[in-house]
Amino acid sequence: MRLAVAATAPIGADVLERLAANHEVVYLLTRPDAPRGRGRKLAAPPAKEAAERLGIAVHQPERPELPPDPVDAIVVCAYGLLIPSSLLEQALWLNVHPSLLPRWRGAAPVERAILAGDTETGVTIHETVAALDAGPIAAQEAFPIETEDDAGAIFAQAAEVAARLLDRVLPAPVFEPQAEVGLTYAEKIAPDDRRLDLDDPLDAWRRVRALSPHIGAWTELYGRRVTVWEARLDDGAFVPVVVQPEGKRPMPYAEFRRGIR
Repeated sequence: MRLAVAATAPIGADVLERLAANHEVVYLLTRPDAPRGRGRKLAAPPAKEAAERLGIAVHQPERPELPPDPVDAIVVCAYGLLIPSSLLEQALWLNVHPSLLPRWRGAAPVERAILAGDTETGVTIHETVAALDAGPIAAQEAFPIETEDDAGAIFAQAAEVAARLLDRVLPAPVFEPQAEVGLTYAEKIAPDDRRLDLDDPLDAWRRVRALSPHIGAWTELYGRRVTVWEARLDDGAFVPVVVQPEGKRPMPYAEFRRGIR
């Protein structure tokens, strides 16, 4: 099959690479380069970097549009822009969503699942429609959220599951309507979501896992603002493991404490 992929974020890059191993991916549709990192230098989206390594053509319009190169299907995974109805009518669009829809429709399904204390999540392949993550389902598979899993681990497992489901679905997708029972929305992570409440150790531990390694949760320790990239619960107590003071590199918490004495 001749496929296109619409993706921007790292999970989209992962799915792109896995699809390219078994299918002809004609082009990548992704968002324009944008400032990134501490220096705010212009950088390519992760999916573009993957496509260039694979020799796949890249299209980066400000608003979604399709090049004049017909494909059998377009796989969407963490693209980040709304696909207009006029484009949805031109091809079969299949969305990769890292949750068990209808639970956690929206922008941050992995993060919200960990924050809520969910014990399982999964991947849903569904038809892309105008309504947010509401299309009929072609395939779905669950997997557990282990206590040591952070968002990075869940995204990696979701990409592997998604590629396997797509291999099965793409030749002849059959859709079932999506249920409305159990519907929840995963709102985008906002600045207030990043702050740790150390008076609630369980929530703080979940928050660190939900926002690692891609966003980062922060708090103040010994009068200094630090991002906590890894933590654990010891007998109900929140214990930082890897922290990053402002303007510094990530370091073990013990090293950080030595440096403030």
